[in-house]
Amino acid sequence: MVNPLMSQRLSSLIMVSALLGGCSYHDLQPMSHLWSHTTPQAQGALQGINVSPAHWPTEQWWNAFGDQQLDVLMHEALDNSPTLNLAAARVRQAQAIVGLNRAPLLPRVDASFSSNRERFSENGTAGAVSGTWQTLNQTSLGLGYELDFWGKNRAALDASIGRAHASQVDQYATRLMLASAMVQAYIELQQNYEQLDLAQQILAQQQAILDLTHKRFAAELDSQIDIKQAMASLPASRATIAALKETIDLTRNRLAALMGKGPDRGASIQRPSMPLAQQFAIPSNLPAELLGRRPDVIAQRWRVEAASHDIKVAKAAFYPNINLAASAGLQSFGFGDFKDSSSRVLGIGPAISLPIFEGGRLRANLAAQDAVYDAAVEGYNQTLVDAVHDLADQLTSIRWLKERVDEQRMAVDTANDAFDLVNRRYGAGLATYIQVLTAQNAALEQQRQLINLMARGRSLQANLSRALGGGFQPALAAETSSATATVHE
Repeated sequence: MVNPLMSQRLSSLIMVSALLGGCSYHDLQPMSHLWSHTTPQAQGALQGINVSPAHWPTEQWWNAFGDQQLDVLMHEALDNSPTLNLAAARVRQAQAIVGLNRAPLLPRVDASFSSNRERFSENGTAGAVSGTWQTLNQTSLGLGYELDFWGKNRAALDASIGRAHASQVDQYATRLMLASAMVQAYIELQQNYEQLDLAQQILAQQQAILDLTHKRFAAELDSQIDIKQAMASLPASRATIAALKETIDLTRNRLAALMGKGPDRGASIQRPSMPLAQQFAIPSNLPAELLGRRPDVIAQRWRVEAASHDIKVAKAAFYPNINLAASAGLQSFGFGDFKDSSSRVLGIGPAISLPIFEGGRLRANLAAQDAVYDAAVEGYNQTLVDAVHDLADQLTSIRWLKERVDEQRMAVDTANDAFDLVNRRYGAGLATYIQVLTAQNAALEQQRQLINLMARGRSLQANLSRALGGGFQPALAAETSSATATVHE
């Protein structure tokens, strides 16, 4: 039977301790606040772009480039990348920690058995067995349970769940970064092939001009100097071709490394065949739903949620810790009476620990957790700003891309017409080789710029898919939006 007076005193002690504990940290509070999606203003950046209610990228957003080889390479990368395997290991680690933090919410049952042979002192308190050797056999079954009055264990579990969610979203973010790096490298590979085509075309033109110069020299229309100038351009063009082939091989190696494969796999990659960039469009419900589509934003929000629960754990440490313990077992000298009911050992009772003086450790710990929460909130706010800024950058470049491409095509046509005209005049003896070389260089530069702009368009298409979350499903984000992410007293 529990003494009523003792029970009343115990309840009074707990109440007084709770009041004193709450008063000892009331001046410690977080200082940062979460921003909403409307805080970073971005309406101006969204104007002038086609919108579509369903134009969020799919999970396999790279399929939009219409290149079967890219699809094969991407699947290999997602299946074999050590970076993704590392992210998966972190998810498993976080889930295991959730299990560790769930255990204190349940009763703990322990069983033990021991058999010790020992000699008891003749001058001790062993009574009848003094000065003899005895075998002490003991078995017990113990039950322990912590009464989580202040929610410390529940808060610790919630914090670990938040970090597990963050690690899961981080895994998708890692997948998105890998896919984006693969696509960008693949775009560069096609760009280098197109630049190689142009360089080889220029080399053929230069060889034709050299042949024409020899004919003009034979007709006494040109000098030996013109022949030397025409010949000098050929080694430079061949050097450019060699440099582009080197870049192609290096890009293949980079793709193989991203796939978790060796250079031999890179050597088997064929020339890309991606068409021109498609017409760009963005979802009509931006920027509100961007928060639920960007894995980096969602992961950081989960970290804020976890940090808020860590504050609850730190606050609960100011209050008494109450545990219930019970045990039942058998104890006897030898095995003769071991199973007899007279060998029973029973025990039950509460255990209470109350912090009285700890040198400011609890306040320092709570202040540290407040600072961790503030850092997580500001990290979320910065991630939100970066996400909106990233999207705005892509949309700004997309808005001007078409105009740049149209103007560049006009520049290419004009430069090619000028080169053809000068080349014909040179064949007729009405222009000098210097004029031909100048016109050719101008046409070459304009064509290079057009190739770079075409690659820029593909890159922007990939960047837009990445900036929109790369097909991240909002199911996990819906859970996040229902989370409070606020610190409760």
